[in-house]
Amino acid sequence: MTKQALSKEAFEQALRAKEKYYHINHPFHKRMNNGECSKEEIQGWVANRLYYQIAIPVKDAAVLANCPDMKTRRKWIQRIIDHDGRDGEEGLGGIEAWLRLGEAVGLNREELLDERHLLPAVKFAVGAYVNFVRRASWEEAACSSLTEMFAPKIHQSRLDTWPDHYKWIDPEGFKYFQMRLSQARRDVEHGLAITLDHFVTREQQDKALNILQFKLDVLWCVADAICLAYEHKRVPYDGIADQSISHKGML
Repeated sequence: MTKQALSKEAFEQALRAKEKYYHINHPFHKRMNNGECSKEEIQGWVANRLYYQIAIPVKDAAVLANCPDMKTRRKWIQRIIDHDGRDGEEGLGGIEAWLRLGEAVGLNREELLDERHLLPAVKFAVGAYVNFVRRASWEEAACSSLTEMFAPKIHQSRLDTWPDHYKWIDPEGFKYFQMRLSQARRDVEHGLAITLDHFVTREQQDKALNILQFKLDVLWCVADAICLAYEHKRVPYDGIADQSISHKGML
Protein backbone atom coordinates (compact mmCIF):
# COMPACT_ATOMS: atom_id res chain seq x y z
CA MET A 1 0.00 0.00 0.00
CA THR A 2 1.39 3.39 -1.03
CA LYS A 3 1.92 5.76 1.86
CA GLN A 4 0.16 9.10 1.70
CA ALA A 5 2.36 12.09 0.93
CA LEU A 6 3.04 14.52 3.73
CA SER A 7 1.72 18.04 3.44
CA LYS A 8 4.39 20.68 2.82
CA GLU A 9 4.08 21.76 6.43
CA ALA A 10 4.49 18.22 7.78
CA PHE A 11 7.35 17.51 5.36
CA GLU A 12 9.20 20.63 6.47
CA GLN A 13 8.65 19.68 10.09
CA ALA A 14 10.12 16.21 9.40
CA LEU A 15 13.16 17.79 7.77
CA ARG A 16 13.68 20.18 10.67
CA ALA A 17 13.28 17.33 13.17
CA LYS A 18 16.60 15.99 11.87
CA GLU A 19 18.30 18.72 13.92
CA LYS A 20 18.76 16.25 16.77
CA TYR A 21 21.37 14.49 14.60
CA TYR A 22 23.27 17.68 13.77
CA HIS A 23 26.89 17.74 14.89
CA ILE A 24 26.14 20.47 17.44
CA ASN A 25 25.05 17.49 19.55
CA HIS A 26 28.31 15.57 19.08
CA PRO A 27 30.23 15.13 22.38
CA PHE A 28 33.27 16.91 20.93
CA HIS A 29 31.20 19.94 19.90
CA LYS A 30 29.54 20.02 23.31
CA ARG A 31 32.96 20.08 24.98
CA MET A 32 34.14 22.75 22.58
CA ASN A 33 31.16 25.03 23.20
CA ASN A 34 31.40 24.46 26.97
CA GLY A 35 34.97 25.75 26.93
CA GLU A 36 36.47 22.34 27.74
CA CYS A 37 38.73 21.88 24.72
CA SER A 38 42.47 22.43 24.80
CA LYS A 39 44.27 24.73 22.39
CA GLU A 40 45.47 21.68 20.47
CA GLU A 41 41.91 20.40 20.12
CA ILE A 42 40.65 23.75 18.84
CA GLN A 43 43.53 23.96 16.39
CA GLY A 44 42.88 20.42 15.18
CA TRP A 45 39.21 21.19 14.62
CA VAL A 46 39.94 24.40 12.71
CA ALA A 47 42.63 22.76 10.55
CA ASN A 48 40.40 19.85 9.59
CA ARG A 49 37.23 21.82 9.02
CA LEU A 50 39.12 23.98 6.51
CA TYR A 51 39.00 21.02 4.14
CA TYR A 52 35.21 21.10 4.32
CA GLN A 53 35.16 24.87 3.72
CA ILE A 54 37.35 24.47 0.63
CA ALA A 55 35.06 21.72 -0.68
CA ILE A 56 31.86 23.77 -0.39
CA PRO A 57 32.31 25.90 -3.54
CA VAL A 58 33.48 22.77 -5.42
CA LYS A 59 30.24 21.10 -4.35
CA ASP A 60 28.18 24.12 -5.35
CA ALA A 61 29.85 24.25 -8.75
CA ALA A 62 28.71 20.66 -9.27
CA VAL A 63 25.14 21.71 -8.44
CA LEU A 64 25.35 24.42 -11.10
CA ALA A 65 26.79 21.99 -13.64
CA ASN A 66 23.81 19.67 -13.16
CA CYS A 67 21.13 22.38 -13.05
CA PRO A 68 19.36 23.35 -16.30
CA ASP A 69 17.26 26.07 -14.66
CA MET A 70 18.69 29.56 -15.21
CA LYS A 71 16.82 31.19 -12.30
CA THR A 72 18.12 28.59 -9.88
CA ARG A 73 21.69 28.99 -11.16
CA ARG A 74 21.50 32.75 -10.71
CA LYS A 75 20.65 32.28 -7.04
CA TRP A 76 22.86 29.30 -6.35
CA ILE A 77 26.03 30.90 -7.71
CA GLN A 78 26.00 33.32 -4.75
CA ARG A 79 27.05 30.40 -2.55
CA ILE A 80 30.28 30.05 -4.49
CA ILE A 81 30.95 33.78 -4.21
CA ASP A 82 30.23 33.62 -0.46
CA HIS A 83 33.01 31.09 0.03
CA ASP A 84 35.52 32.00 -2.67
CA GLY A 85 35.01 35.74 -2.17
CA ARG A 86 35.81 38.56 -4.58
CA ASP A 87 38.91 40.64 -5.22
CA GLY A 88 39.64 43.19 -2.52
CA GLU A 89 39.13 43.28 1.24
CA GLU A 90 35.43 44.06 0.86
CA GLY A 91 35.05 40.77 -1.03
CA LEU A 92 36.09 38.59 1.94
CA GLY A 93 34.91 35.03 1.38
CA GLY A 94 34.30 32.16 3.76
CA ILE A 95 37.52 30.32 2.93
CA GLU A 96 39.64 33.41 3.61
CA ALA A 97 37.66 34.07 6.79
CA TRP A 98 38.34 30.50 7.92
CA LEU A 99 42.05 30.88 7.20
CA ARG A 100 42.00 33.96 9.43
CA LEU A 101 40.29 31.88 12.11
CA GLY A 102 43.18 29.45 11.77
CA GLU A 103 45.66 32.28 12.29
CA ALA A 104 43.62 33.50 15.26
CA VAL A 105 44.01 30.12 16.98
CA GLY A 106 47.77 30.09 16.41
CA LEU A 107 48.24 28.25 13.09
CA ASN A 108 49.93 29.65 10.01
CA ARG A 109 48.62 29.50 6.47
CA GLU A 110 51.27 27.13 5.22
CA GLU A 111 50.36 24.42 7.71
CA LEU A 112 46.64 25.00 7.15
CA LEU A 113 46.93 24.61 3.39
CA ASP A 114 49.53 21.85 3.10
CA GLU A 115 47.25 19.32 4.85
CA ARG A 116 49.80 18.34 7.48
CA HIS A 117 47.07 18.26 10.15
CA LEU A 118 44.35 16.83 7.92
CA LEU A 119 42.91 13.48 9.01
CA PRO A 120 42.23 10.79 6.37
CA ALA A 121 38.73 10.14 7.70
CA VAL A 122 37.84 13.82 7.24
CA LYS A 123 39.02 13.63 3.63
CA PHE A 124 36.93 10.53 2.99
CA ALA A 125 33.80 12.00 4.57
CA VAL A 126 34.07 15.31 2.70
CA GLY A 127 34.96 13.50 -0.52
CA ALA A 128 31.88 11.31 -0.18
CA TYR A 129 29.72 14.42 0.05
CA VAL A 130 31.28 16.11 -2.99
CA ASN A 131 30.99 12.92 -5.04
CA PHE A 132 27.34 12.51 -4.03
CA VAL A 133 26.54 15.99 -5.29
CA ARG A 134 28.37 15.35 -8.56
CA ARG A 135 26.26 12.24 -9.23
CA ALA A 136 22.93 13.36 -7.79
CA SER A 137 20.25 15.43 -9.45
CA TRP A 138 20.51 19.12 -8.67
CA GLU A 139 17.32 18.90 -6.58
CA GLU A 140 18.80 16.09 -4.50
CA ALA A 141 22.00 18.09 -4.09
CA ALA A 142 19.98 21.10 -2.93
CA CYS A 143 18.25 18.91 -0.37
CA SER A 144 21.60 17.73 0.98
CA SER A 145 22.50 21.36 1.73
CA LEU A 146 19.67 21.65 4.27
CA THR A 147 21.96 21.02 7.22
CA GLU A 148 22.23 24.81 6.88
CA MET A 149 18.85 24.93 8.67
CA PHE A 150 20.69 24.11 11.86
CA ALA A 151 23.88 26.12 11.27
CA PRO A 152 22.89 29.58 12.60
CA LYS A 153 22.34 28.10 16.05
CA ILE A 154 25.85 26.64 16.21
CA HIS A 155 27.46 29.81 14.84
CA GLN A 156 25.60 32.00 17.34
CA SER A 157 26.60 29.67 20.16
CA ARG A 158 30.26 30.12 19.28
CA LEU A 159 29.90 33.89 19.09
CA ASP A 160 28.18 33.92 22.48
CA THR A 161 30.57 31.63 24.35
CA TRP A 162 34.00 31.46 22.72
CA PRO A 163 35.15 34.99 23.63
CA ASP A 164 34.78 34.01 27.31
CA HIS A 165 35.84 30.37 27.07
CA TYR A 166 38.84 30.89 24.81
CA LYS A 167 40.22 34.32 25.56
CA TRP A 168 43.47 33.41 23.80
CA ILE A 169 41.72 33.41 20.39
CA ASP A 170 42.02 36.72 18.52
CA PRO A 171 38.42 38.00 18.16
CA GLU A 172 39.15 38.87 14.53
CA GLY A 173 38.96 35.16 13.90
CA PHE A 174 35.24 35.07 14.62
CA LYS A 175 34.36 36.85 11.39
CA TYR A 176 33.41 33.60 9.66
CA PHE A 177 30.71 32.82 12.22
CA GLN A 178 29.32 36.34 11.94
CA MET A 179 29.18 36.15 8.14
CA ARG A 180 27.40 32.82 8.05
CA LEU A 181 24.53 33.87 10.32
CA SER A 182 22.75 35.75 7.54
CA GLN A 183 24.15 33.75 4.62
CA ALA A 184 22.96 30.43 6.00
CA ARG A 185 19.44 31.71 6.61
CA ARG A 186 19.25 32.98 3.01
CA ASP A 187 20.59 29.70 1.66
CA VAL A 188 18.08 27.69 3.69
CA GLU A 189 15.16 29.65 2.30
CA HIS A 190 16.21 28.79 -1.26
CA GLY A 191 17.20 25.16 -0.63
CA LEU A 192 14.09 24.46 1.38
CA ALA A 193 11.81 25.88 -1.31
CA ILE A 194 13.45 23.62 -3.92
CA THR A 195 13.08 20.58 -1.68
CA LEU A 196 9.45 21.19 -0.72
CA ASP A 197 8.46 21.78 -4.35
CA HIS A 198 10.35 18.85 -5.87
CA PHE A 199 9.85 16.01 -3.38
CA VAL A 200 6.07 15.68 -3.44
CA THR A 201 5.25 11.95 -3.22
CA ARG A 202 5.82 10.07 0.03
CA GLU A 203 8.50 7.97 -1.64
CA GLN A 204 10.29 11.12 -2.77
CA GLN A 205 9.90 12.72 0.66
CA ASP A 206 11.37 9.66 2.36
CA LYS A 207 14.30 9.84 -0.07
CA ALA A 208 14.81 13.52 0.78
CA LEU A 209 14.89 12.71 4.48
CA ASN A 210 17.46 9.99 3.78
CA ILE A 211 19.59 12.43 1.74
CA LEU A 212 19.55 14.92 4.61
CA GLN A 213 20.52 12.12 7.02
CA PHE A 214 23.44 11.25 4.73
CA LYS A 215 24.73 14.82 5.00
CA LEU A 216 24.30 14.70 8.77
CA ASP A 217 26.28 11.43 8.75
CA VAL A 218 29.10 13.20 6.88
CA LEU A 219 29.33 15.97 9.47
CA TRP A 220 29.12 13.50 12.36
CA CYS A 221 31.93 11.40 10.86
CA VAL A 222 34.11 14.50 10.59
CA ALA A 223 33.49 15.23 14.27
CA ASP A 224 34.20 11.57 15.17
CA ALA A 225 37.56 11.69 13.41
CA ILE A 226 38.61 14.93 15.10
CA CYS A 227 37.44 13.65 18.49
CA LEU A 228 39.38 10.39 18.14
CA ALA A 229 42.58 12.10 17.05
CA TYR A 230 42.66 15.14 19.34
CA GLU A 231 40.59 14.27 22.40
CA HIS A 232 41.51 10.59 22.63
CA LYS A 233 44.99 10.96 21.09
CA ARG A 234 44.43 8.18 18.54
CA VAL A 235 45.85 9.73 15.42
CA PRO A 236 46.01 7.66 12.21
CA TYR A 237 49.12 5.50 11.77
CA ASP A 238 49.99 6.02 15.43
CA GLY A 239 53.44 4.54 16.05
CA ILE A 240 53.95 3.93 12.32
CA ALA A 241 54.00 7.34 10.67
CA ASP A 242 52.47 10.78 10.93
CA GLN A 243 48.93 11.09 9.53
CA SER A 244 50.32 13.38 6.82
CA ILE A 245 51.46 10.18 5.07
CA SER A 246 47.89 9.90 3.78
CA HIS A 247 46.88 10.90 0.25
CA LYS A 248 46.83 14.57 -0.71
CA GLY A 249 44.03 16.66 -2.19
CA MET A 250 40.62 15.72 -3.54
CA LEU A 251 40.81 12.57 -5.65
